[in-house]
Amino acid sequence: MSASVVVGVDGSASSLYAVDVAAREAAVRGASLRIVHAFVWPLMSVPLAPSVVGSPEGGLRNLANQTVEEAVSRARTAEAGVEVTGEVVSGEPLSVLSTESREAGLVVVGTRGMGGFTGLLVGSVAVHLAAHAECPVLVTRGKPDPMGPVVLGVDGSEVGEAAVAWAFAEASLRGAELVALHTWNNWTGPVAVGTGVQVPMVYDIDMLKDEEERILSATLAGWREEYPDVAVTPRLVQEYSRQALLEASEEAQLLVVGARGRGGFTGLLLGSVSQALLHHAHCPVAVVRGSLRQERVQGQEDA
Repeated sequence: MSASVVVGVDGSASSLYAVDVAAREAAVRGASLRIVHAFVWPLMSVPLAPSVVGSPEGGLRNLANQTVEEAVSRARTAEAGVEVTGEVVSGEPLSVLSTESREAGLVVVGTRGMGGFTGLLVGSVAVHLAAHAECPVLVTRGKPDPMGPVVLGVDGSEVGEAAVAWAFAEASLRGAELVALHTWNNWTGPVAVGTGVQVPMVYDIDMLKDEEERILSATLAGWREEYPDVAVTPRLVQEYSRQALLEASEEAQLLVVGARGRGGFTGLLLGSVSQALLHHAHCPVAVVRGSLRQERVQGQEDA
């Protein structure tokens, strides 16, 4: 059985939808599903038991348990063949999910939440989780097209190969087309070389385009042989990466990107591109760290 899929829940509609997505991901992988609620209140030294004058079913601890029980029931209904477990884990969400990612094959989170996952995608928490989790992170954005392709953002970097490997595997599991999108720009304007001094920077545009096509082809070559069942559509686009990926996500069932890259995806999780994808993509976004590829290759060599 594959490594488990982990999903964070807090009782919000967004997190319950994430449970549905996570259950499907577990089913296609033949993996178990682990549902986790980050219970932050013990850290704040507040009463957790029911009030002496209230209902015996009340109290923060009971509410946390009910949240997990509801999510477990929902997952078992959605995918009857998946082994589902749930747990309330004391801690704040980022620490809890980061720890869970050490043993998981995939961590799934919703776009918005309350309680244990309030503001998960607002500010540094989502960026930190996507950049530092030890397994891929799937954010359940938008309304995916179930018949659409898996879209992969290609940058040609070594650290980006983990995303390439994961996207091929995911497309194979889903029986979906893989659209490999690589962007480039025609930088031909003047360049400042000193205060008030500019010189023209002129490229042979055809040569530049040929080089970008070579990068895209080289990135895909080995993986096409490893996954002959995956129909691959390379797409070279003269556009900014943010806009190109957002447009591609409109008809996709999943968007896959690396945690860091170069060229068209430089600083993907450090600036506006990251925020645009996590907040505005029209389909779920999976972020895959570069080190995963190195670990995979090392594991094959050790075997």
